[in-house]
Amino acid sequence: MANNKQDGGFTAFVEKHLMPVAVKMGQMKPLIAIRDGIAISMPLIIIGSIFMIANSFPIPAWTAWLANTAINKVTISAIFTKIVNGSFGLIGLISAFGIAASYAEQYKTDGKSAGVIAVASFFVVTPSIMSGDKVPLEGMPYGFLGSQGLFVAILLGLLTGWIFQWFINHDIQIKLPDSVPPAVAKSFSALIPGALIITIFGAIYAVLTWTGLGNIHEILMHVLSKPLGLLGDTLGGTLVAIMLNSLFWFVGIHGGNVINPIISPIWLMNTDANRVLFQAGHLDLAHHGHIIAQPFIDNFVYMGGGGATIGLVFSIGILIMMHKASKQSKIMGPLTITPGIFNINEPTMFGLPVVLNTTLIIPFIIAPMVNAITTYIAMSIGFVPLCTGAVVPWTMPPIISGFLATNSWTGSLIQAINIVLDVLIYLPFMITMNKQQKIQEDADDAAAMGIE
Repeated sequence: MANNKQDGGFTAFVEKHLMPVAVKMGQMKPLIAIRDGIAISMPLIIIGSIFMIANSFPIPAWTAWLANTAINKVTISAIFTKIVNGSFGLIGLISAFGIAASYAEQYKTDGKSAGVIAVASFFVVTPSIMSGDKVPLEGMPYGFLGSQGLFVAILLGLLTGWIFQWFINHDIQIKLPDSVPPAVAKSFSALIPGALIITIFGAIYAVLTWTGLGNIHEILMHVLSKPLGLLGDTLGGTLVAIMLNSLFWFVGIHGGNVINPIISPIWLMNTDANRVLFQAGHLDLAHHGHIIAQPFIDNFVYMGGGGATIGLVFSIGILIMMHKASKQSKIMGPLTITPGIFNINEPTMFGLPVVLNTTLIIPFIIAPMVNAITTYIAMSIGFVPLCTGAVVPWTMPPIISGFLATNSWTGSLIQAINIVLDVLIYLPFMITMNKQQKIQEDADDAAAMGIE
């Protein structure tokens, strides 16, 4: 009875104090815009990662062939690098479009027009690279178009989306007759807010240039990177984010949707910084490489999904193989193990369930934190290389993903070690839960026989 009261009290506390915060955060339009806007760039990140892995696959004969095989003096390796820069290297620019579009669409206005205006504004505030003696050529640095531009993309996208929707919803726009095609009408409606937004960012660029303060990318990096880095680029901050993720999931709210919009820009920036160092052959801590990056979180911490539930589903499998599983566990085992290997754990979260299951809350919090600590230590001492910057799809099974993320077999080894630790963490709690299920099932069977 004491345990039930304690469990009920904890659940009541979570529902009273944590649930309202999570719901409010999940409904905040800026966070939704950041989440959806950055998600637009994920296909480019994954495509770029595929070519980066192919360009650096740890087989000397393969990399030598890529570097030495040239067509019209351009090597295949150089072409692969160009593809990486032209996809992965544009995440800042694409995110600016996506964030502005998502924010405007949440106010029932034209997201595409807002996104286009955001892209133009992004180019306006980004410093140019000038070259050419006879014919001046103007270019844009990949660095600011990519991860280094994420801070600007977020702020610029949110501001663009808000100003755009305000003008449209207050009917401050150019209206054309109904006979005009909708696409043309929308483009003219965007003229007034677009002119104001681009002018604002042009003025910002002018002031920063004339005063010699630098550019907005470097200023925001200097102002925001240090405080946000304490959350996203340190082990302590990462453990806090992991704990909050698990607590939100416990009450049935997708923890990633609440936490990631705040912290994932830091992880993506670290990922791209590692990519640049890896391509230059200087990926290590001495050259300011980052241990904590997006692949670190996706492929080493959350194996099996939120809460590192691969340890949980393997624990169910162990009980089934030992012929000690309850009827419920026997049913849920096949439904959770296969998806869990591919890091899909919704069947586990809501079918087992994990949500609001106080028996599993402790391992659900501890397992991913242990994964973060062991992997962090392994990378900090050099046993496992830092993540190369390749973003491995989150559905890639462990062992394979560890190798692809680090370009080393030790990446797979640390994943295997973490899986064993996760099973050891989850198994005692799963045994307890399994006993409770058996007791309930025996009571149900007895009641059914009595009825008969």
